[in-house]
Amino acid sequence: MTKIIHRYVFREIAVPFLFGLSVFTFILLIARLLKLVELVVTRGVPALNILRLLTYIMPAFLEVTVPMAMLLAILVAFGRLSADSEMIALRSSGLSLYQLVPPVAIFIVIATIMTAGLSVYARPWGNRSLKKALFDIARTRASAGIKAQVFNDDFPGLVIYAETIDSTSDRLYHVLISDERDATQQNTIFAADGLMISDPESQAVTLRLRDGFIHTSDARQGTEYQTQFEVYDVNLDLKQMVAGARERERDPKELTVGQLRRAIAAKQAAHQSFTPELIEFHRKFSIPFACIVFGLVAVPLGVQPVRAARARGFTLSLAMIFAYYVMLSMGQALAEQDTIPAIVGLWLPNAVFAVLGVWLFGQAARERTVTQLERLQNALAAVREKVIGRLGAESVP
Repeated sequence: MTKIIHRYVFREIAVPFLFGLSVFTFILLIARLLKLVELVVTRGVPALNILRLLTYIMPAFLEVTVPMAMLLAILVAFGRLSADSEMIALRSSGLSLYQLVPPVAIFIVIATIMTAGLSVYARPWGNRSLKKALFDIARTRASAGIKAQVFNDDFPGLVIYAETIDSTSDRLYHVLISDERDATQQNTIFAADGLMISDPESQAVTLRLRDGFIHTSDARQGTEYQTQFEVYDVNLDLKQMVAGARERERDPKELTVGQLRRAIAAKQAAHQSFTPELIEFHRKFSIPFACIVFGLVAVPLGVQPVRAARARGFTLSLAMIFAYYVMLSMGQALAEQDTIPAIVGLWLPNAVFAVLGVWLFGQAARERTVTQLERLQNALAAVREKVIGRLGAESVP
């Protein structure tokens, strides 16, 4: 009998979890999706490459949305059991709240393992692969990395400006180039238009300019002169650009736990600041642990009888998610400024929610939570109304 109830509770949690995971992930992806669509429409990047970029981006979002979806699922599942009086029936049959914990605990463990895998392995892999894929796009579609009406300095020694760009034909119009690759002279090139001709095998790009002139300042002779041209080729070496980017210090978000430990040890030995690496190290464990503290808080809040269980669960989950990530963002910002230790900034939200969850769970198990939980729910509702009111006020012109 107990096993049947456990399977039933587990299924009640699984369905809203999948729904919440889809909704939260889509909401966070909207802004990034718009930028990816822009690459297809305005830059001519193949849709298959965009899907590949989306695959690399997903781990960073799933790392955040898995705990959020788990919190929503537990609140909705237990809220529905309470709203339909099934919780009363279960308790009347002799089952306590502690006896309903095993399926919830199993689900929390699964969510924690998923989040840990995403944080420790998938997100660093995704960040590294994303950077490599962007360089691959730059090799095959050189103009995709150049923006119109922006001074682009991605190529060593060159600054390229184009009034407009036709990405479908790799043609630039009203081009201005500052060429400082030769230390003895500086060339400023003006052209009516230019065509990007790329060679992926040699990782080189030729910018073929038409109808323009070159203004040259010769530092050795102290002279300046101007040269007209009908066609002029500027060689853009992608090898140097890629090698230069790879020689830069790797972003801590691209490192695994072992690599972070080695980076921290190396910087300690060199008496250098290792705050970014230490923050990322603690983040890899604090985010997965959020699944546990969310579960501790969600179960006692979810068992309270209400009519609109789904709406209430969604509201409570949003309020708690907002509170958690505000504390996490503030703690991380203070840690980045070395105001507080990284371990405090990244683990304080978990500590607060863990204490709150243990207290609520104990109260719910003794069935003395009606007044206390109502006060907490009212407080969370007040926070939500203030947030919505502030967002509404900011949106009014």
